[in-house]
Amino acid sequence: MVRRHTALDEADLDWLHSLVSDWQLLADLSFADLILWVPLRDGPGWVAVAQMRPTTGPTAYQDDLVGSIVRIGRRPLIDAAWEEERICREGDPEWTSGVPVREETIPVRRGRRLLGVIQRSTNLSSARTPSRLELTYLQSASDLAQMVAEGRFPFAEEEPTLVRSPRVGDGLLRLDRSGKVTYASPNALSAYRRLGLTADLVGTDLGRTTQELCSTTGPADESLPLVAAGRAPRETEVESRGTIVQLRSIPLIVSGGRIGALVMVRDVTELRRRERELMTKDATIREIHHRVKNNLQTVAALLRLQSRRLSSEEAREALDEAVRRVGSIAVVHETLSRTPEEIVDFDDIADRVIAMAGDVSSAEARLVPMRTGSFGLLPAAVATPMAMILTELLQNAVEHGLAYRPGRIDVIAKREAERLTVCVADDGRGLPEDFDAEGATSLGLQIVRTLVVGELGGRLEIEPRDGQGTQVVVEVPVEPAPNAHKDAERS
Repeated sequence: MVRRHTALDEADLDWLHSLVSDWQLLADLSFADLILWVPLRDGPGWVAVAQMRPTTGPTAYQDDLVGSIVRIGRRPLIDAAWEEERICREGDPEWTSGVPVREETIPVRRGRRLLGVIQRSTNLSSARTPSRLELTYLQSASDLAQMVAEGRFPFAEEEPTLVRSPRVGDGLLRLDRSGKVTYASPNALSAYRRLGLTADLVGTDLGRTTQELCSTTGPADESLPLVAAGRAPRETEVESRGTIVQLRSIPLIVSGGRIGALVMVRDVTELRRRERELMTKDATIREIHHRVKNNLQTVAALLRLQSRRLSSEEAREALDEAVRRVGSIAVVHETLSRTPEEIVDFDDIADRVIAMAGDVSSAEARLVPMRTGSFGLLPAAVATPMAMILTELLQNAVEHGLAYRPGRIDVIAKREAERLTVCVADDGRGLPEDFDAEGATSLGLQIVRTLVVGELGGRLEIEPRDGQGTQVVVEVPVEPAPNAHKDAERS
């Protein structure tokens, strides 16, 4: 919407992205809804490009206002904040939505440029005498709003290092300029109690107190003094007595001077314990896949040894086919043993299976099947049967379609949102006139049909290829590609 409706450049857009990624903090401290308005490129007016509701109080707007366009003069406070480059708090509460709403506007600055205006709307229907916690929240919100108006928030140099930062409701500490605690919310105090604190936090030097609590847990994080003292906009974690607490520091810099800091606190002990359990579980699963692969390779080696001791050509061929089937399954487990999730890039597996099929061709008619298209990422439940399906179809093409003679085999993969279509085609002698796919007694085709139709719930078609040869089309349902959300986030 910024690109479509405004004249802001990419640097401005990045600043606004940083702002809205972190303005839940301002909404919660303000007990208010936030709406970001940016000026229209064509004609005087404003377009709402982002909205945030508070988790600490009732919303003032039930409907989503993103995409709304208003002309100059319709919202005087927005116009005034832009023209006068200041926070505007004038005016009586509005009752247009049936509840009293106090409106304030905050200009958004980047360097010397104004990018837009934040409308801060507070639902006054549940107004009451504020507690000390609420007064601290409101004062902190006022300081943070002033930083937005001066272009000091968000912090351009801040790069979040943790997956999810603490929120206001998790625990909040207010520090003065020297780093001493002037207010500690009940949740923040409880978190420090679990770290081993026995005294009150208010009045203590947070940096020194935090270091003392964690002094027995080994080498301290170098960023801890800066974060705990509120001198740098960073995040860190501290651990003591089996408790892990996440800290995020937000220095308050108003009118060019540092007046203190906010430190948000969150007890993440249980979360980290579960993450460690998942890491252990993932490592165990990968080890199991590795051992299954080794066992399958051992089985294949034993079958290969047995095959060499047989005098019957038919028996040797049967064991060789079993070796290839076991090998295709082992390839999947080998790939799964190297991935952190039960998802594999099947193109690598397909290429190895295709190379195995080339190995069974005769020395006089050496051929290497060619792959076009991509299978994409497949879960293990689909990858294992698909590897066997591909192995059987390629073996049939080499043995029956081309009869070990020179020729061409094409493997064509087409991945769509929720469907995978694979075509294995050869230019061999084609299907017999009396061929009946449903009544075929070939073990390979029976395996393919069972896996495609019975296990994967897909469709199997065997038909003559245009020109000469045979083509087998396998169509199976698959989950959307797991990396699709990354593209969506990027866009």
